[in-house]
Amino acid sequence: MKIDTRLVQVGVGWDEKTGAISMPIYQSATFRHPALGQSTGFDYSRTGNPTRQVLEDSMAELDGGSRGFAFASGMAAITAILMLFSPGDHLVVSDDLYGGTYRVLEQVFRRFGLKASYVDTSDLKKVEEAIEEKTKALFIETPTNPLLKITDISRGASLAQRYNLLTIVDNTFMTPYLQKPLELGADIVVYSATKYLGGHNDLVGGIVVVKNEELAEKMFFIQNSCGMILGPQDCWLLLRGLKTLGVRMDRHQQNALEIARWLKEHPLVEKVYYPGLPEHPGYELCLRQAAGWGGMLSFTVKDAGRVEKILSRLKIISFAESLGGVESLITYPVTQTHADIPEEMRLRAGVTDKLLRLSVGLEAADDLIEDLSQAME
Repeated sequence: MKIDTRLVQVGVGWDEKTGAISMPIYQSATFRHPALGQSTGFDYSRTGNPTRQVLEDSMAELDGGSRGFAFASGMAAITAILMLFSPGDHLVVSDDLYGGTYRVLEQVFRRFGLKASYVDTSDLKKVEEAIEEKTKALFIETPTNPLLKITDISRGASLAQRYNLLTIVDNTFMTPYLQKPLELGADIVVYSATKYLGGHNDLVGGIVVVKNEELAEKMFFIQNSCGMILGPQDCWLLLRGLKTLGVRMDRHQQNALEIARWLKEHPLVEKVYYPGLPEHPGYELCLRQAAGWGGMLSFTVKDAGRVEKILSRLKIISFAESLGGVESLITYPVTQTHADIPEEMRLRAGVTDKLLRLSVGLEAADDLIEDLSQAME
């Protein structure tokens, strides 16, 4: 069965008693036991909730994993993954990454003895050079945020296996519709479900899918013990969002490619970062390991002084945090998503004061181009 069909069918047929096509919202904290020593399979909603279970099972099936887990946010999902490690452990992490991931690693987990080295994971030689005696995992963003670098997941996972490391992939930008890291050799895939999976800027959530039962048992223990669960209402919204993921991602990347081509020719634009452009260094690799290029792009303007004017003049595209919704959003990483990353590290990665990140929505591409054009005059 193709993924388009599986997405539309999530939750259908689960409620055999009523035949409800839309998965019900089980807004219940606890569940009545039939008798002493008996259970319906649900006891307390922190441990398990029917609406959440359908979401978690659906994500595991879509990603080809052993089990899925729904968390209260993308950062709660990443935090749960980091709880798999112990004081003294070391991670190799993509250097061009979401600022919140850097923040939780450096300002929270480093205090508990977990260390990280940040390297360009698109260069596997650098990855291997960064591996230490106590390295336990390779944490990859691909495409990276915000410069859209592409890492070879299969080769990265093979390298990690040689050193007995876990491979963790943040697949937020691509979703399982376009890229399946577990099938390419990764052990854990993580999403900010707030973004494309939900797709409508109306929920905050996170998803983790693991490859095998051993990891599933560990992740369930962390989820249940720490209680960072996604509530049933947001689980239902996320299930509803998944049903249109395929058609949305097709339109997102169709629009993004058209806008990237237009930006590339604009006299005020210095550089465009989009893996769907043939000149992008990760273009061929992206063709091999993914079914598309996604709806995210970044670009630098030639004069940083124009940034504020552009942001203030946009009418359709909203200047806002986040990404992946039906509405187009533009972000200034230096002061927003990557403000917690030290300036030296930002500049080394290429996140400068001339960089803008664009989450291309589902509006008509011509209207988005016209909006960018008038803002950049």
